[in-house]
Amino acid sequence: MPLLPRLMLITDGSAADGDADLSAVERAVEAGVGIVQLREKRLADRPLLTLARRLRALTRDRGALLLINCRADIALLAEADGVHLPAAGLPVGVVRRLLGPARRIGRSCHSLAEVQAAQAEGADYATFGPLYPTPSKAAYGAPPGPAALAEAVAATTLPLFALGGIDAAHLGEVAATGCFGVAAIRALHAGGGATAFAAAFPATG
Repeated sequence: MPLLPRLMLITDGSAADGDADLSAVERAVEAGVGIVQLREKRLADRPLLTLARRLRALTRDRGALLLINCRADIALLAEADGVHLPAAGLPVGVVRRLLGPARRIGRSCHSLAEVQAAQAEGADYATFGPLYPTPSKAAYGAPPGPAALAEAVAATTLPLFALGGIDAAHLGEVAATGCFGVAAIRALHAGGGATAFAAAFPATG
C-alpha cells in the first residue's frame, strides 16, 4: 500500500446539501493537502453521497485521497479510498471485511491506550487530539497536549496525525513530537493556511 500523505483536511460540517461550495477544499489540495476527510454529520444520505462523489472527482483529478467519516457504505458507493472511524465506532476488522484490504481505515484517538488499541485492531493510521483548545471539544475538558502526543508517537508504529486547534504558530511544536502528519479543519480551510502546513509537513513521510 502506498505511503500516506501527511496533511489531512477535514470538512467543516457546514454543508447544507450535496452542492456545497468546495473551493476551499480545492485550494487546500492544490497547496499540498493529500487527504480529504468528508465529515458532514448533518447531511442526509443522498446529499452526502452527492457530495462524496464530487469530492471523489476533485481528489482523483489532483492525486489526493478521499476518506469518509464513519460511513463505509458511502465510501463504497463513492469509490473513496477509505473510512475514518470515531473512537467508539465499529471495529476495524468488521469494516475491513466490508471495504477489502486495499482501502485505508483510520481511528480517532484521544489517549495512548486508544492508540495502542487502534494499532492492535489493524488500523492504518490514527488521529490524536485535540492537541490544543478548540471550540468543538471544549466540553470534554483540557486537551491532551503535545507531550501526550509525543508519548504516543514513541509507543507505537502507527502513523499518528496531530489534530485539534492547530494553526501555523503551532507547527514547530507539533513537528517536534515526531508525529507523522497533521489533520485540521479551520486552519486548512483558511486562505493560505495549507501552504504553511505543507512547508512543515512536506509530501509523504
